[in-house]
This record gives sequence, structure tokens and C-alpha cells, in this order.
Amino acid sequence: MAPKKRPIKRHDATAIPAEGVRLWAPWRYEYLHGVRSDPMACIFCFGRLSDAERRERLVLFENREVLVMLNKYPYNNGHIMVAPRTHVASPELLTRAERALIAEAVAASIKRVRETLHPQALNVGANLGRAAGAGFADHMHWHVVPRWGGDNNFMPVLASTRVLSQSLEDSYGQLRPIFKNLGAELS
Repeated sequence: MAPKKRPIKRHDATAIPAEGVRLWAPWRYEYLHGVRSDPMACIFCFGRLSDAERRERLVLFENREVLVMLNKYPYNNGHIMVAPRTHVASPELLTRAERALIAEAVAASIKRVRETLHPQALNVGANLGRAAGAGFADHMHWHVVPRWGGDNNFMPVLASTRVLSQSLEDSYGQLRPIFKNLGAELS
């Protein structure tokens, strides 16, 4: 006779079945399929872009040293990524000048996000390595995620669903104009 499965108790006393909870996230298929079909592809490595390609890739700013783009699979509205153009997995592999430029680009991005989206707070950080959650572990990048009180409401907890109040196209249209002159600030 098989042992009876006992539910696991969480800290809030709700029972989770012993076999776990299945989270369906079909919108991730496009991302996962793309990574598997071309493991050498890097969303941060590309040449010159036309305006249409820039919009399609959600690139807010790029020059020879750094780029800023919206995250196509955001945690919140206005979730941007700041990356060096140098394809390295970790900041210590950049030159001192490249690290300084990335730090300036992150700070300038924070300033622009604050002025445009008026978040109440921000999450800023980098996931270094696949085990840390990096989707593109071979090309390090910083995340700047605007946060508002109530943006993490009951939906993620009860329905495993994130509610984003602005489309990527609208976020791009709102943020792209304020990032156009970022290069002058970084010079």
C-alpha cells in the first residue's frame, strides 16, 4: 500500500498539495522556444537597427558601448534592461571604463524612469548566471523595475497572474523619446 500524501503547510496555513501546484505560463513558450532554437542568439548583440527594428526589439537607446531596452517579458510596466555592448557574463570581465559607463547608464535610466513613470520605488539588480535567474546568462545586464504600491496585489498570489497596466508598445512610445539623448549624458 502506497504511503498517503500529506499536504504541506505554508507559513500562512494554506495547504499546498504534496505533489505541488502546476503553474501554466503559455506566454513563456515563445521565449523558451526561441532560446532553444538558437542557443547562440543574444538579444543584446546586434548591429545597426532601423527605426522599425528598434521598435520591434524594444530598444530605447543604443550606442557602441551600451544599450537600454524594455524587457519583452516584464515583471512590471517600464521594466528595462541596461547592458554593455561587450558580450561578457559578469561585470568583473568588463574594463573599468565599461563598468563606469554601465553604472552611469543605469543611474541615468533610473532618473528617466522616475521622471516619466513616477514609480514609488524601484528594484535594480543583475542576475549573474542561469541559476540566479538570468535568461541570457552569457551577456550580463542590469534590470531597472519600477514599482508602485499595490502593483503586487492579490492576482500573483491567488491566480499566479501578473497584471500589467500598460502595453509594451505604449511603454516604448512613452520611454523612447526620453532615452534618445542618453548618449550626450554619458559622454
